[in-house]
Amino acid sequence: MLNLVEILGVLAFAMTGIFEARRLKMDFIGVSSVAMITAFGGGTLRDLFLDRHPLFWIERWPFAAAIFALSLVSVLVLKQQRSRKNRALLLVVTVFDALGLGLFSVLGVVITLQIYPGLYFIAVMMGVMTGCFGGVLRDIVGNKVPTVFQKSQLYATCSFAGCVVFLPFHWLGLPEAVSIPVSAAVTFAVRMLAVKYDIHLPL
Repeated sequence: MLNLVEILGVLAFAMTGIFEARRLKMDFIGVSSVAMITAFGGGTLRDLFLDRHPLFWIERWPFAAAIFALSLVSVLVLKQQRSRKNRALLLVVTVFDALGLGLFSVLGVVITLQIYPGLYFIAVMMGVMTGCFGGVLRDIVGNKVPTVFQKSQLYATCSFAGCVVFLPFHWLGLPEAVSIPVSAAVTFAVRMLAVKYDIHLPL
């Protein structure tokens, strides 16, 4: 289950990096770099803080190779779309981003609790960081104020909600095949609702 979540999360965030890089008319080097930064940023910071080695994407090196190949394909496929204002494409990016946010957030909680059982608050913080930091790096490279730091639709709050939902499942000893998808789905659903109804924090 953890391996599947990690694969899906990497692919989801890599796609958001690819779409953002193509929107900015980057070449293949730029596209592959932004895709990898987005996909690996949050997990790398988590692994460094937890002193977890080798870093997850080095241990699972096919991730980098797959993103490299996906970036090459995207340069060809998205060549004619990069300069167009495409609302459908924006929706696709939003969906992929929400999916990656949900998957990586709960993954951060699970990995932290495996290493430090009982540190629930730290596990939630690690989950939020794992889910959000790749997008922060993506936005910085794209010369934007990161979404998570703007007073815009809920983002980090969505990650936090999914991470917190995971804890009761963990305490009850429910199988990860149930707790992980449900927690990731909560983050995904809250994020999509925030985008649809333009929901912000009051402060």
